[in-house]
Amino acid sequence: MTPDPEDLGDPDDRRLEPYTRMRERDLVGRAGRFIVEGEVTLRLLLGRRSRFRAESILIAPERWPSLVADVAACPEPPPVYCASKVVMSAVTGFPIHRGVLAIGLRGAEPAATALVPPPPAPALVVGLAGLTNHDNVGAAFRNAAAFGADAVILDGESCDPLYRKSIRVSAGAALIQPFGRLPAGQDWLRLADALDLQPLAFSPGATESLDALTVPARALLILGTEGPGLDAATLAQARPLRIPMAAGFDSLNVATAAGIALFTIARGQGRLGPT
Repeated sequence: MTPDPEDLGDPDDRRLEPYTRMRERDLVGRAGRFIVEGEVTLRLLLGRRSRFRAESILIAPERWPSLVADVAACPEPPPVYCASKVVMSAVTGFPIHRGVLAIGLRGAEPAATALVPPPPAPALVVGLAGLTNHDNVGAAFRNAAAFGADAVILDGESCDPLYRKSIRVSAGAALIQPFGRLPAGQDWLRLADALDLQPLAFSPGATESLDALTVPARALLILGTEGPGLDAATLAQARPLRIPMAAGFDSLNVATAAGIALFTIARGQGRLGPT
């Protein structure tokens, strides 16, 4: 059953409180909530592939007709609030152009180890080590979803994939791509050993080239932050790989490197559809 939207004209309406001061609250967290922007990401949040659910939706009246069917198909349709873009902008603290917002509920975070298929099944896991740039995290999630990775695992230093900008850059992939955090007290190598994954550490200084790799059936792709890269201990214990580049240049954006590496491993594991 589709809920009837409620028209709200007062920016101080208590029902709009979760949407207030969005930029400021992005920095301090939202007590188990996150913000979704735009029709594409809202449809993913409402869809059956999402591990999250919507607490409420805030839209401009003219956007409601195109979203009625998606809300109706949602297993638990949330309340829908309609407000003009002027009211929405007053609530959020900055100009709203798309006219589509929603509050998502995080729920319990799954254990990272529970996301990986057990051996001997093939597995492809992305490990993000120290990625503090929300654009890079969002793009890495988009690549992981595009190439069929089983899970993304982030260490404690990597930023939140449910940050508003990360979700937007991921094209909503952060809402459907399984992810978890590296367990406390466990490093990447111990995680790989516990899950029977071959750890592949990407570094421009590696001697072995990605294009010469015999693709393992179970792989953990470990990607470090731009600049410092991965720590020496991880590089020493994992299998370091480099991506071949033109002479005189050896630097790729980490999300671009993730895309190239994921494509190579996913193709080798037979995860991709027909060309």
